[in-house]
Amino acid sequence: MTVKTIDELQQLITKKINGFCDKNGEGRIFQPVNYIMQLGGKRIRPALSLMSANLFTDELDDAIYPAIAFEVFHNFTLMHDDIMDNAPLRRGKPTVHEKWDTNTAILSGDAMMIQAYQLLIKTEPSKVIPLMRLFNQTALEVCIGQQMDMDFEQKKQVTVQEYEEMIRLKTSVLLASAMQSGALIAGADDVAQKNIYDFGIHLGLAFQLLDDYLDTFGEEDQTGKRRGGDILSDKKTLLMIRAYEKAGPEEMKVLNTYIGNSSIQEEEKINSVLSVYEKLKVADDLKEKVLHHHDTALQCLHQINVDDFRKTELKSISNMLLGRKG
Repeated sequence: MTVKTIDELQQLITKKINGFCDKNGEGRIFQPVNYIMQLGGKRIRPALSLMSANLFTDELDDAIYPAIAFEVFHNFTLMHDDIMDNAPLRRGKPTVHEKWDTNTAILSGDAMMIQAYQLLIKTEPSKVIPLMRLFNQTALEVCIGQQMDMDFEQKKQVTVQEYEEMIRLKTSVLLASAMQSGALIAGADDVAQKNIYDFGIHLGLAFQLLDDYLDTFGEEDQTGKRRGGDILSDKKTLLMIRAYEKAGPEEMKVLNTYIGNSSIQEEEKINSVLSVYEKLKVADDLKEKVLHHHDTALQCLHQINVDDFRKTELKSISNMLLGRKG
């Protein structure tokens, strides 16, 4: 009985994705597909899907293509999200709609959604229907989460609870479902599938909150995105929500001056809002949430009834994603 390392799984995933792109060829509709699929990234979703399968079995062949399906779907959502956000960069490179055009990005994204389904059904036939149910529910929830995110742009006030629900739908459910799919294909029972799904939900919440932190406080050469992009686009992240909740008259004046005001010089806006964030210590509030969700994820993993050695890689990758030791 063996447990594959994250490095071994990522090598396998990269090989399969390269084969997927080679099969696409150089057709006009597939050039953007191959471009975004080969921009890199950690391949976290397919890796976690295979690691979840590996909790219960050493045989991963039936789980490989469905795992890649979740990665293709994820990149499809990124392609369309970049259009909605008018984002110029993705992983440090021009976004698809910038490199080609918006119509091409929309159509190529639609093709990726279809390709995700084609990959999803490349597994043991008896698992296809429950797998499709899981995938379809997840795809719909991701759309609901994206709509919530856009709706927040028009809302004056968003609560922390509303924000966490939005990122649960927009981000966490895809990671959680990728993990459940691996467990499902490996023959795990319903209780184990629920625990691995919940592990993915809380890990996804922690990961997205940390990503919000890095968007605001990280450097572009580390994140591949412009520093302070969420501030410039007035996104109601947990940092902004907590700043409004904690602000006194002086801080509120700064926030009301800069948030929602696109006429101000960009660096001035970023630096002014950052100064409020730092004064109110909202990053500490975010980090507390990250640790809560990470610890809850590990509790869910602990409840899965398999040998502890099979959980080692999942514990390691969850710690690695959040920069924790042990």
